[in-house]
Amino acid sequence: MNYSNYLDPNNPLVTLKVKDLGTIILELFYDVAPNTVCNFIHLIQQNYYQGLIFHRIIPGFMIQGGWGKETGCPIKGDFKSNGFDNPLKHDRGVISMARTNDPNSATSQFFIMHQAAPHLDGAYAAFGAVVSGIEVVDQIAVSPRDFRDKPQKDIVIESMTIDLKGKTYPQPICFR
Repeated sequence: MNYSNYLDPNNPLVTLKVKDLGTIILELFYDVAPNTVCNFIHLIQQNYYQGLIFHRIIPGFMIQGGWGKETGCPIKGDFKSNGFDNPLKHDRGVISMARTNDPNSATSQFFIMHQAAPHLDGAYAAFGAVVSGIEVVDQIAVSPRDFRDKPQKDIVIESMTIDLKGKTYPQPICFR
């Protein structure tokens, strides 16, 4: 896993509790994608993700959540094709920000890689990784889904909290 080079006990840790399935612990890599990490931290601190669902799952690819509320702050993506050196690969367990075709449109939606997807490297802002609970990602990824890849039964983010390890992080820089 290429992200092992970025693991550091001083990095922020996210505890993502998924109703009826368990807990995923994510470590965020500020040094890799600073504005993306700040955006995610800000949303977590606002309790943005509580009660939202994983709305798109594709086994062997990724699970996606964070859609459903207005965020009002699109950010410039921290990735190579957008002029930012982000070496983090989209390997199994890596978290990245979803966006539209506009490279400066990431807001709140994120995805966690179920399996590696090298075609995303340099085109999406990878910014952390699962350090515990990959089995929960696996359970979500194989949930029955409809033709739009939406789970047939809601997979709810019960809560998402963050341990900043005593550090402070700036507000995200919005792209307008």
